[in-house]
Amino acid sequence: MARELEVQWLGEVEYGEALELQMQRVALRRAAGCSDVLLLLEHPPVVTLGRSADPANLLRSREELSMAGVQVHEINRGGDVTYHAPGQLVGYLIADLAADGAVDVGRFLRRIEASLIDSLDALDVAAKRIDGMTGVYVDRSAEFDTGPERKIASIGIGVRGWISFHGFALNVSVDLAGFDAIIPCGLHQIEMTSLAKELRDTSSDLDERARSIVEQSFRKHFG
Repeated sequence: MARELEVQWLGEVEYGEALELQMQRVALRRAAGCSDVLLLLEHPPVVTLGRSADPANLLRSREELSMAGVQVHEINRGGDVTYHAPGQLVGYLIADLAADGAVDVGRFLRRIEASLIDSLDALDVAAKRIDGMTGVYVDRSAEFDTGPERKIASIGIGVRGWISFHGFALNVSVDLAGFDAIIPCGLHQIEMTSLAKELRDTSSDLDERARSIVEQSFRKHFG
């Protein structure tokens, strides 16, 4: 029998509230009280530091960030430091990794990357993954571009009892200046980009279109 993937659009949600909701859904999924679920949302400006985060990758003090209206959270996910803000599509995937018969976190991450790459392709942005660098990057092979790799989506998950939580952040129309406060994912040699920048698209419906296509792609890969 095919697995089901429930998808919910929650709008803008404070980071702490979203984390609490994830933990509730993790407990429900472990008890088989719900299907796998993808929570789609946006956050007010917030910097998050994963388990392996280097404090040196936070380029502004917490006091400076607070004065600028940016929260800071240290959290139990893989990866280093990242930034969330309106205009960025965040997806938290609460899924039973053991349901496929093999608990393979690496394979799970590759499936998230594939879902995002397919979504970006449908939005006319060629994208790729890079070995050893979890996330999704713009594919510059047709551009003859010798500049830094351009990262368009970050991924960092947590696993509790083989139930996943946390997930991905896809830059759609987010103000990229917010990333100036951090070294994204601890990677000095990349620059952050967005759908709006790559497409030169400032239309008001870009976020909604991206959300719809991402939902379809994740239903295909995880449903």
